[in-house]
Amino acid sequence: MKRARHKQGSVVCDKRRRVWNYLFCENGVRRTKLIGTISDLPTKAKAWRVAESIRGSLEKSASSTTTVSVKELVEQYRIEKMPARIDTRRTYGAWLTNHIVPRWGELRLTEVQARPVELWLKGLTLAPKSKVHIRGLLRTLWEFAMWRGDVPTQRNPMELVAIKNASKKARPKARCLTVAEFQEFVQQLEEPFCTIALVCVCFGLRISECLVLKWADIDWINGKLRVERGIVAQNVDDVKSSESRKQMTIDGSLLEVLKTWKQTTQFFANEDWIFASPFQIGRLPYSYDQVWRSFKTAGNVSTHVMRHSYRSWLDAVGTPLAVQQKLMRHSDIRITMNVYGDVVTDEMAQAHSKVVGLALNRVHSA
Repeated sequence: MKRARHKQGSVVCDKRRRVWNYLFCENGVRRTKLIGTISDLPTKAKAWRVAESIRGSLEKSASSTTTVSVKELVEQYRIEKMPARIDTRRTYGAWLTNHIVPRWGELRLTEVQARPVELWLKGLTLAPKSKVHIRGLLRTLWEFAMWRGDVPTQRNPMELVAIKNASKKARPKARCLTVAEFQEFVQQLEEPFCTIALVCVCFGLRISECLVLKWADIDWINGKLRVERGIVAQNVDDVKSSESRKQMTIDGSLLEVLKTWKQTTQFFANEDWIFASPFQIGRLPYSYDQVWRSFKTAGNVSTHVMRHSYRSWLDAVGTPLAVQQKLMRHSDIRITMNVYGDVVTDEMAQAHSKVVGLALNRVHSA
């Protein structure tokens, strides 16, 4: 087999099959295209003329579609458009690394179409909600490619992907503690985990918000608490949403609990974490894992149960739903019963005090 070399590829004569082949590289991958038979193209010059027309059509096709692989696109997305919030970046990174890149990484984005994606998702042993997240991330990659100009602006094919039972929750109903169950639970906790549980259940804080409270966030004179940050995997980050950043009223009884803890801890400076970890010499608060293990040991309770219990107790003390939405710091009122309306500070303070009264009723009398 003799080969004529050319800067745009090679024309190869396969004497055994008596055909001409055009060899070229595409995205670093060697490709072969049949030119014609030796009887139709008796000379290399004629074979090259046909090869030139083939090369022109290939270049035209390449200019109308993306040449970037999904893996390359993902790397650019991580650099240019990945969300800044640490928790979101970690979640997106897991979906990309564990599912999207292994299946689609070597393919062009234009090969990631509705039918193969839907069949692939159907075969994954994941909850429907997880499949929805993966589909959403593929949709985001398509939009990113359109934004970059890798593909023409068009309808996103991921909009055609259907996921069975996507609207159904796979998880059981969230657990809520009764007042008696909570009081029994905190009696099994050592400090600072007892105070952490009280703060979470009295404000409905997420554990990521509670752990990064600083003494400077408390206004001792006016009885206020600022919620301004969160923590994920021991990385301090912003709160979950703008609505989560709030100044909240602290009941006097809970202030006394916090004063007692401040007198107990060795980290009591204004800029110290309220729940600073002695294992980190106060540079970081206690980790989520440490709190989780303590809660599980004391009563097989997850940290988010405190927030769910807070919502349940607000109902129990007759708090209006509009007030509940503000106290829960939900960005969308539909999350709290789809009830609209504004509230006054006095109503929020009264509701907070009632919940604190429930939490502290027997804890300090025992």
